[in-house]
Amino acid sequence: MENQKKEIIICLGSSCFARGNKAAVKIVSEFLKEHNLQNDVKFHGERCFGKCADGPMLKLGEKFYENTDPESIVRILEDYIGNQ
Repeated sequence: MENQKKEIIICLGSSCFARGNKAAVKIVSEFLKEHNLQNDVKFHGERCFGKCADGPMLKLGEKFYENTDPESIVRILEDYIGNQ
């Protein structure tokens, strides 16, 4: 059975970055490190998702998450990663 990496993409557009994704980079990175998932999850940034009014934005797999904050990011990550 092939184990496909999960993917987390953070919007690095100026609006999302200024509204909280600067902190989100650190939160996601620390979460992955604490759960020893650095090799199982592809975490990277992309330019603007085009949804600036709904930011800060994260994309996990094919799903977008809008108006994220530190607490919601941790919940989103826990739900997305599950019990690996």
